[in-house]
Amino acid sequence: MDIHFHRAWLDDDEIGEVVDTLKSGWLTTGPKTHRFEEDFKAYIGCKHAIALNSCTAGLHLALAAMDFQPGCEVITTPLTFPATANVIVHQNLKPVFVDIEEGTLNLDARKIEEKIGPKTRAIIPVHYAGHACDMDAIESLAAKYKLAVIEDAAHALETFYKDRKIGARNPVAFSFYATKNITTGEGGMLTVDDDALADKIRMMRLHGLSKDAWKRYGKGGFSHWELHLPGYKYNMADINAALGIHQLKKVGRFMEIRKRHVARYDEAFRDVEELEILQTRDYTRHAHHIYVVALRLDRLNATRDQFLDAMQAMGIGVAVHFSALHLQPYYRKTFHTQPEDLPVATQYCERILSLPLYPKMSGEDVERVIDSVKSLIAKFGKKAA
Repeated sequence: MDIHFHRAWLDDDEIGEVVDTLKSGWLTTGPKTHRFEEDFKAYIGCKHAIALNSCTAGLHLALAAMDFQPGCEVITTPLTFPATANVIVHQNLKPVFVDIEEGTLNLDARKIEEKIGPKTRAIIPVHYAGHACDMDAIESLAAKYKLAVIEDAAHALETFYKDRKIGARNPVAFSFYATKNITTGEGGMLTVDDDALADKIRMMRLHGLSKDAWKRYGKGGFSHWELHLPGYKYNMADINAALGIHQLKKVGRFMEIRKRHVARYDEAFRDVEELEILQTRDYTRHAHHIYVVALRLDRLNATRDQFLDAMQAMGIGVAVHFSALHLQPYYRKTFHTQPEDLPVATQYCERILSLPLYPKMSGEDVERVIDSVKSLIAKFGKKAA
């Protein structure tokens, strides 16, 4: 049997909550979305949690609410999903990519200051794979230059930076996509500490209306809406929140299984000279969203893509996180980015691959992945040749 790259863990409690939602007649944003927001707020320890239809929506709303003038610049990493940079473009702003650091593949905080200019308005760090960025360094620069910080925590639900949980301070966007540590099928959450900003974003997530449908048609009497600004259609539906309510209860249990699988991968690959396993800095508690290894191609007679093809032929699901954005046609054409501009990101994105990592994997599944990787190392290794 093949080992999928990911399989969600859904039990009868999620199924029962979805059925209850269907029977209630209230499918869109309503009481279950509100319940999920309250539960998430308590879990993170934040002031406001705003449920959305995606992490992308959270990044976009946080940035749009800042009201930056067109042409201003936002600093971010090139090693991320397109959404992180795309929302910058959607606001008629310019993404400025800063290279990543070796070992963690996070935005290199030491290289940010040289990219800050008179048009810079914000920094969007991405907590890659669930490893926190160096937030003290980033927030220090933001304070020095009066910049906003919006965190992309699509991988970082359980991540801590030092003694604080990611999501407890700056506007932070989380993902509940199908492959994430917990899932609502499609969905996201934006955590916000500022009351006025949270009120604005709540209106912006539903067209800019002053009241959502649940409040307009509730038992408190009919209430007319008012349009305060041109917003978006980014609200989460109760049918998605029904999954999230119970997925959130399992986050600790899921995390323990992920940690166990990661420890076994690390033990198995630590002395394989053809592989580089990523590092964990002492300032973070890692969420272990994905398990990434980098091939040392100079010691192999295969490209990364040939290795991926061979893994899939063996029935092991694999992925790449990510193909760096400064190498993508749109960004190269529009912003004239070149491979040599960001050499660390360029060389890593040719070497990295993600192995299966999720709670539904058994110990036997993990061992099969390990054996498959090692057999291909033996096949493609230059020593074997």
